Amino acid sequence: MVTSNLMDIVVLGSANADLVVNVDRRPGPGETVIGSDTTVLPGGKGANAAVAAGRLGAAVAFLGAVGPDGYGDLLLDSLRSAGVDVGLVRRSDRPTGIAYITVTRDGENSIVVSPGANGSLTVGDVRLGTARVLAASLEVPVPVVEHAVARASASGVRAVLNLAPAARLSAATLSTVDPLVVNEHEAEWLAGSIDPRRLLDLGPRSVVITLGARGAVLADSSGVHEIPAPKVEPVDTTGAGDAFTGALATGLATGRDLVAAAELAVLVAAFSVTRPGAQPSYPTLAEVS
Repeated sequence: MVTSNLMDIVVLGSANADLVVNVDRRPGPGETVIGSDTTVLPGGKGANAAVAAGRLGAAVAFLGAVGPDGYGDLLLDSLRSAGVDVGLVRRSDRPTGIAYITVTRDGENSIVVSPGANGSLTVGDVRLGTARVLAASLEVPVPVVEHAVARASASGVRAVLNLAPAARLSAATLSTVDPLVVNEHEAEWLAGSIDPRRLLDLGPRSVVITLGARGAVLADSSGVHEIPAPKVEPVDTTGAGDAFTGALATGLATGRDLVAAAELAVLVAAFSVTRPGAQPSYPTLAEVS
């Protein structure tokens, strides 16, 4: 159970050990390239978002699963160090999830995820406690995410859903998320367009599309709003989208409207790409204020 008396956010999603290799360029089919020494860092879309929220001062619990191994210990330690409640994390018999990441000199990354323990989550694991906001992402079973969103809706908890990696969800799930968060590629896959109004037509109450260095664009009943990003020199873009989700959920849980929450999220995501790694790169609220 969540051990805190009051929880702003429950984050549902994956926890992975990130195995990161820097390369001059990505290999083509059948090609081998030489990279740097491997760096092992805590990651996973859900754990990343939870750490981002915790670093910003939110009262946040992480709902996920890790394995009975050293990678699981690494992830739990990172979550706790950011002030994240880990009372909802299950130790699975399956190995902790792993993300194999290559990072090129321009900071761009390519990722292959082996889900491991993340795939062992069930609907019976879902607990929302006193949360104001549920922040969910994929890399965990879709039925678990849909159940959590439905439970949030029934309990008056605002459901923020980062549809990453992209997957088809039921109309009932889409109709209750507020907002649906996607990047440009996911928007194209889902609606054939990066026009947020096209995504609104699919049923969510609001939509946010992240645009990388260009910031974000959102749409809700009040119209379309563009949020520019500050210019930064990228070092590593790994986990920037997760930082955005965690910061967006933090803004919403602490009383900001969607535009103001997205403005905070853009600042946090931009800051995160200026330092290597995912979770180690995330700022405190003082660093982006």
